[in-house]
Amino acid sequence: MATDHIRYDLLAQEALRGVVRTVLADVAKKGLPGEHHFKITFSTTAPGVELSERMSERYPEEMTIVLQYQFWDLTIAEESFEVGLSFSGVPERIVIPFDAITAFFDPSVQFGFQFELLDVAGNEAATKSDGTVVSPAAAPEAANAKAGELPSPAPVTPLTPPAPAAERAAEGGGEVVRLDRFRKK
Repeated sequence: MATDHIRYDLLAQEALRGVVRTVLADVAKKGLPGEHHFKITFSTTAPGVELSERMSERYPEEMTIVLQYQFWDLTIAEESFEVGLSFSGVPERIVIPFDAITAFFDPSVQFGFQFELLDVAGNEAATKSDGTVVSPAAAPEAANAKAGELPSPAPVTPLTPPAPAAERAAEGGGEVVRLDRFRKK
């Protein structure tokens, strides 16, 4: 097997995270168009994620948020975004690095994709004075690799919602194509 020195898998993942960044930046400026809304799943233990202690305890590994009706102050930065949401009537401010996102889905148009995170070395989370838990700044395995070595692939998988078999048959079927299907094994 030939070595992929270009790392197309990592480039594709970075490009698709750029799609998420672009879409969210547009929504922050103009609001949600039409029926569009987003389900965003992220690792709550990824470096740079900021959640209240209450939310970190409730979602110790992964969390899905929905940006549809009740969200506010969506702010987009180069590496992350911040948003205000209400959980059981309690307003929360969340900071999510784009690298922490594991899935993005727009149910209105049945479009989405799923990411596989690079392995990170875990450390204890820090708590700010306001009670916000900040995930540790863990280094990806690439930082621990020897010179000339690359981390294991992190493929991106298109995300398709599950549909009943009868519905898929009526629509003529469809196929979920994994990007890693095109890589030489």
